Amino acid sequence: MSPSPGPSPCVVRVADDPADREACFAVRKEVFVVEQRVPEDLEYDAYDAGAVHVLAVREDGQPLGAARLLYGEAASAKTGGEAGVGSLGRLAVVRAARGLGVGVGVALVRGVEDVARARGLTAVDLHAQTHALGFYERLGYVAYGPEFPDAGIPHRAMRRSLQAFGRARE
Repeated sequence: MSPSPGPSPCVVRVADDPADREACFAVRKEVFVVEQRVPEDLEYDAYDAGAVHVLAVREDGQPLGAARLLYGEAASAKTGGEAGVGSLGRLAVVRAARGLGVGVGVALVRGVEDVARARGLTAVDLHAQTHALGFYERLGYVAYGPEFPDAGIPHRAMRRSLQAFGRARE
């Protein structure tokens, strides 16, 4: 992956090596376990082993955010079993990188979508915390189904077709 478009001074890459994967888990711990008080045993799950993890780093290598993509059989429980639909999850941006206009969250979503396209997927689903619905809607995701709790936090399922749009401009 290459540097994200627009004003973002970050690079988004697939976390192929152990250090990058550990950085992804550290970001998730900071955001979900510490800030949002999600129990650690719920945050890390059996899906982590087979997921594609994506890491956003500052130009100096400092981790700014992380996300993961589930696809194939691993995604089926989260996507209603539809073939060709991946599941974006565990999107986390460290507090210091939020609200600065640097676009870390957008870069991570688009990075996961690029990985999904490369694997032949036609759509991406996600389970958005309800306070973040507007963020995902601006990126082309559409909510469906009722609100539901996940780790005690209200969520909605959302989907974006990758076929209809190609790589969106930010």
